[in-house]
Amino acid sequence: MPLLPLSAAAALALSATPPATPDAADWSRLPRVDVAAATYTAPVEVARQRLGEIAGAANVVDAERYREQRASTLADALGYAAGVFVQPRFGAEESRLSVRGSGLQRTFHLRGLELLQDGVYLNQADGGGDFQAIEPLAARYVEIYRGANALHYGAATLGGAINFVSPTGHSVPPLDLRLESGSYGYLRGQAALAGVGDGQDYYASLSAFKQDGFRDHAKQETYRLFANYGIALDPGETRFYLARVTTNSALPGSLTWSELQADPRRAAPANLSGDQRRDFELTRIANRSTFELGADNRLDIGLFYAAKHLNHPIFQVIVQDSRDFGANLHWRRENAEQGHVFSAGLALIAGQVDDSRYVNLGGERGAVTNGFNNEATRYSVFAEQQYSLTERTALVLGLQASHNRREAEDRVITNARNESYARTYTGISPKLGLRHEPDAGISVFANLSRSYEPPSFGELAGGPQVTLVDAQSAISAEAGIRIEREHLSLDAVLYRAGLRDELLSLTDADGNPRGTVNAARTRHQGLEFGAAWRLGDAIEIRTAYLWNDFRFDGDPVYGDNRLAGIAPQLLRAELRWRLGSVYLAPSLEWSPQRSVVDHANTLTAPAYAIAGLRIGGDWQQRWRWFVDARNLGDRRYAATTGVIANARGQDSRQFLPGDGRSVYFGLEWQR
Repeated sequence: MPLLPLSAAAALALSATPPATPDAADWSRLPRVDVAAATYTAPVEVARQRLGEIAGAANVVDAERYREQRASTLADALGYAAGVFVQPRFGAEESRLSVRGSGLQRTFHLRGLELLQDGVYLNQADGGGDFQAIEPLAARYVEIYRGANALHYGAATLGGAINFVSPTGHSVPPLDLRLESGSYGYLRGQAALAGVGDGQDYYASLSAFKQDGFRDHAKQETYRLFANYGIALDPGETRFYLARVTTNSALPGSLTWSELQADPRRAAPANLSGDQRRDFELTRIANRSTFELGADNRLDIGLFYAAKHLNHPIFQVIVQDSRDFGANLHWRRENAEQGHVFSAGLALIAGQVDDSRYVNLGGERGAVTNGFNNEATRYSVFAEQQYSLTERTALVLGLQASHNRREAEDRVITNARNESYARTYTGISPKLGLRHEPDAGISVFANLSRSYEPPSFGELAGGPQVTLVDAQSAISAEAGIRIEREHLSLDAVLYRAGLRDELLSLTDADGNPRGTVNAARTRHQGLEFGAAWRLGDAIEIRTAYLWNDFRFDGDPVYGDNRLAGIAPQLLRAELRWRLGSVYLAPSLEWSPQRSVVDHANTLTAPAYAIAGLRIGGDWQQRWRWFVDARNLGDRRYAATTGVIANARGQDSRQFLPGDGRSVYFGLEWQR
């Protein structure tokens, strides 16, 4: 395979003795400079400027902000990102992540969002993804492209794309040591090295995490290596990536509301008796090469290969060995004189999964119940043209075409029923947008687009039987404003999406999956708001607010009921007050409305509000520390819930408790 030489080169590069790191005075003489002095903020500012040119909803999260607190879950990293709904499921790395209701009923793992590392795909070929495959501490910043604004990455899903941009030897200090510790046996450490030399640079992060967990049967441990090695080309750069993840997670399961109120730390009985867990090992190698073809032309080529072994005892024991590989290409041409920008690209991704199912005997494999050889392919091409109508106004036209294939060979025939299948999904996703800049640092925009999302294997065969569903699609419209000024950052967007054939993963009353169905017509609309207001150098107020109105649209069974799964409103707010080298930051998380748990709207999770307080500071520009206290009132609440069709008004094991009162300590040293 062509990727094997890349992996060999990456291994040699990472094992070689790195060149000596220059002194701070030598940074200005490097052939490639991405930072200003020793502040390492320039790459984030460049990303903000680039995303500010998009005629739609997009934003950047600076990793330096979430490094000021416990940085364990995606909720820690992305909780203040406009438009992102993210809640921890078991108090650690497994999260509920959704943008505009993407993967609305997917209460496990990931669907409906494209995850990338430096523009190279992290998702598997069928569109599924793993949260544990991401290390928030091994990102310099995170780019979030909501909805059709992810077109230039070839993402056509309802939610869009999230791109984790890696540190390089040019963008972070040469040595970073970090330790976090706290409640419920929590311990997390990271050691990161970075350096630059003559036309080359490297970055490597080794991290370890473990916790006993707030709840019974919630122990987790994860070990990750993320490394990259860059070589300057004339002109351009090639960069090799290596990732290795080993993670083991006990799953405490969901509780009834009465159980949660009586004792939120207990585990669900079935999770204990079945020793339910999710353990996997992942190895990923990748390469991204950038070629500067003149002053106004740029070509990016990405390649990746990933291998994963999964052992997953739940209502059955699922054992999977998967291999995914692919390539993506992106070309961008700018006409500086006329202000036009044209970009085009393609993605070719394929994957194989050996999927075996067994009876769960206390977490061990019993008799074989089913087995599949799965193959997924994805081919997509896309193009986008941005015309400058005036100096301050641009028109954007985009189009994407995708062809997806899902095949499964049934290796274990049960009840004389062969569940083999082969389905093809083909879709077209156009986009029309307009952006206007009335003043420096202010952009208003609107766009109209179509999303298209074929099912993953989790929708086709994630339950007890195969469910051959159609792809879901949506026509979406959005309008918003983005402000980037010295003392104010603001992102506000209103959107509305009419969906056809939305993929709804349903469960029975005990929380066991029963498969996926297509809802004929549904509607997603809402408000995405994020802001940071700086009052001088001492005070900053930041907030993120989501209004989610997701409903059936004239369904013969559910009428115009709310779709279950995500809170109608969620507010996070923080006041940060700096006194010299120390800061004080009280915070609030508030869900002011009941969240429906079933599509019949007969069972709800109550509203809640929890308060936190963080104190931290720095010393001699080398040391950083924090004390992060959460849920100060020890509130018993549901961080998120499962989804069922009809609870008939009866309490059901669908509630996932948020952590109780907790305190975390962190210390970081940089050189």
